[in-house]
Amino acid sequence: MAALRAAYRAELADGTDAFFAPRSRLCPWCGSDRIAGHLRTTDLFQHKPGTFVLDRCHDCGHLFQNPRLNERGLAFYYRDFYDGLGEERLGGVFGGRTAAYRSRARSVRPHLGGAAEWLDVGTGHGHFCEGARAVLPAVAFDGLDRSDGAELAERAGRVRRGHRGSFPDLAARLPGSYDVVSMFHYLEHCADPLREVEAARAVLRPGGLLVIDVPDPESRFARLLGRWWLPWLQPQHLHLAPAGNLRRRLTAAGFTVLAEEHAEAHDPVDLLAAAWVALDALAPPEDLPWLAAPPGAGRGALRGAVLLAGVPLLLVAAALDRLLAGPLAGRLRLTNAYRLIARREPDGAPRPPG
Repeated sequence: MAALRAAYRAELADGTDAFFAPRSRLCPWCGSDRIAGHLRTTDLFQHKPGTFVLDRCHDCGHLFQNPRLNERGLAFYYRDFYDGLGEERLGGVFGGRTAAYRSRARSVRPHLGGAAEWLDVGTGHGHFCEGARAVLPAVAFDGLDRSDGAELAERAGRVRRGHRGSFPDLAARLPGSYDVVSMFHYLEHCADPLREVEAARAVLRPGGLLVIDVPDPESRFARLLGRWWLPWLQPQHLHLAPAGNLRRRLTAAGFTVLAEEHAEAHDPVDLLAAAWVALDALAPPEDLPWLAAPPGAGRGALRGAVLLAGVPLLLVAAALDRLLAGPLAGRLRLTNAYRLIARREPDGAPRPPG
């Protein structure tokens, strides 16, 4: 921890301004200049220093981080979240979501003809592929990730092949190689989501399927819970596109949208996550290497007391999440994500205006 603290201190010596690109004056989705601040928050998950702003376009409704993290900033804020200090914790979270992974696979199954080659983009350690294999035994799963997670997934037998790197680069090397591409909570992390959609078209065979799950910024929970709504996930989520925007963009890119699902993509954790994040913000943080100094024993005891006192709140929040799950969440527009399943049309097919 002491060695990590020294490294973080050196990286933060000049403050956090160096982690951001210049502020954009235009919406990256439609090009409109009618943008304004929507949310201002901090890193509520790792408690790394910095302030983050989400702007909203008043023409198309797109929400985006502005100013956006640059490559140095992305590397800084991702470090020790999915890997390093956070690898074991997040690995346990993702590894325990088998039921959700199989539900995703069942959503795609009616649109598949049988045996297929599937690329899971942003696969992490390949836990989705491992879970989905029980539902789709005739499918061969490959994974792609920027980290070494995909390579680890290949060694663990969760994927046939694990590719490391960027999706557009892989699509340029392997055009027309897959029958299905999935992006489960990946697109919102991308600096240029429209480029990722074009990469999906390039790597898919004609008639292939693209499956996208992303947070739904039109969820009522986004307004009700404010900065405590988990899917804001700042500073990692750079873009949050309303379903209509993404559906129209897929159509313009040469896809036919076959299904739009909300209740099926919903993860019933909004209230529990908001309660936990709020308690975590109230309690002094644990020993983390990006803090100037480790907290003393008194502050650690105070944190334990705050979290213990919050247990009843967490239990009530979890019960309410379950009560509001499923079709009820859809009817009340409380779903925190949506899923689009689209078919890649052959090259040369007419594309409607974007």
